[in-house]
Formats: sequence, C-alpha cells, structure tokens
Amino acid sequence: MNKIFSYFKESKEELTKVVWPTKKQTIEMALAVAIITIIIGAYLGGLDFILTKLMSLILGD
Repeated sequence: MNKIFSYFKESKEELTKVVWPTKKQTIEMALAVAIITIIIGAYLGGLDFILTKLMSLILGD
C-alpha cells in the first residue's frame, strides 16, 4: 500500500517539472496536424482514385 502512495507522490512531483505548451503553441500544433492530415488524405485519395481507374482500364471493366 505504501508503494502505491509513493508512486502517486512521485508522479505528482514529476508533473510539476513538465513544461506545458502555451495556448498559442497548442493551437499552432493542432492546425499543423490538421493541415498535414488533409494533405496526406487528399494524396492517398487521389492515388487510390488513379490506381482504381488504371485497374479498370487494364481489366476492361
């Protein structure tokens, strides 16, 4: 039981050492992730569309 309390105490101490990002940094990083996700999604969607059309032409559907 003492180990559990020690674990939570040490965890709380470690969390006080964390340097949390500012609100501005968090928004910028979230926007970057969203933009990169959209770009990669569009690329993969386009590639899938092209390969599907190519396979249709090859197979004669």
